[in-house]
Amino acid sequence: MNAAPSGALRLHRRTAASTLSDDPLALERQVCFALAVASRSVLALYRPLLEPLGLTHPQYLVMLALWGRSPLTVKEIGHLLQLDSATLSPLLKRLAAAGLITRTRDEADERALRIELTDRGRRLRKQAEQIPPAIVARLGVDVRDLESLHLSLTALIAAARAAGAEEI
Repeated sequence: MNAAPSGALRLHRRTAASTLSDDPLALERQVCFALAVASRSVLALYRPLLEPLGLTHPQYLVMLALWGRSPLTVKEIGHLLQLDSATLSPLLKRLAAAGLITRTRDEADERALRIELTDRGRRLRKQAEQIPPAIVARLGVDVRDLESLHLSLTALIAAARAAGAEEI
């Protein structure tokens, strides 16, 4: 299954490049459109895998940050996920209500809210370890192609910031 889709992805790239219109406003030429559709399509693959864990994709991202290092402040999580506190706060409240995290004032700085995994949140990691390989299998794309895409997207994010895109 891994060899054919990788070749199919390369074939799709060549076909898409050769059929692009000369019109600079053609929908199929727009990077923003391709990114938006790719994002929705890939996130749709995550939904059925995250439902048994009781997580939405944004909550999963918060948990990934915390599984990497806990505790973190809200500000640190916001920086890692590039989310503002108005977006992050409701996610954290729902994760706390689900018993996956605790939210306490930081002893060193009472203005900072400290987010820490509960035992239940730590145990959920074991189930979540099945998600990345399941996504790779569902996509049917070679891991090297996905790693290359990740590098390209990371470079694109850096270029957008350098061009003046706001960092959250």
